[in-house]
Amino acid sequence: MSKTQEVIDKIVAQGMLPLYFNPDENVSIEILRAVYKSGVKAIEYTNRGEAALKNFTAMVTMRNEDMPEILLGVGTIKNLQQAEAYVKAGADFLVSPGFVKEVADYAVSKDIFYAPGCMTPSEIIAAENAGIKFIKLFPGNMLGPEFLSSIKDIFPKLLFMPTGGVDTTKENIEGWFKAGVCAVGMGSKLISKKLMEAKDYTTIEHDTKKVLELIASIKK
Repeated sequence: MSKTQEVIDKIVAQGMLPLYFNPDENVSIEILRAVYKSGVKAIEYTNRGEAALKNFTAMVTMRNEDMPEILLGVGTIKNLQQAEAYVKAGADFLVSPGFVKEVADYAVSKDIFYAPGCMTPSEIIAAENAGIKFIKLFPGNMLGPEFLSSIKDIFPKLLFMPTGGVDTTKENIEGWFKAGVCAVGMGSKLISKKLMEAKDYTTIEHDTKKVLELIASIKK
């Protein structure tokens, strides 16, 4: 199986992709542990700020030692240099807020999963033509499930995941799945700034587990 397909399978199976960033290396690692304990098999660490690459490298080391089955990806990739640096550091997949052609070409040539952020049919077409199979609808709260419902038939071979403003409520998540997403990206609504500041890893683990269970029941 291709590496890209392995990532797709894991994200689709769990029905969501948790994502976060914290400037503190230890906090970043503890959140990864908490989310892993909840049953997550793929997670995105966001490339924000100076400490991101250093933190990510430490997270990869810990992952390799303690939880080899979890896939660790990186988000907010805006150029080829960033993509290469994170892949070198051990990233299993790449995510962007927009469609970056040179990152798409690099990822496709190396069989690396890449989810570009798209907001318009033109961007989705450009991504599909570049060989991309998985689209991040961003920002999800601006687009809404209706957007996907109205364009999905044009893109029968693509998988879609909204990110940005996706809530942890049944109503919100169910609305997206009914519109035809394969997963939802969940950031601050799940791993909130408040929980990170309090270092409340137990609640992060509990909340993540609850969302995984909710999604499993919706998908049935």
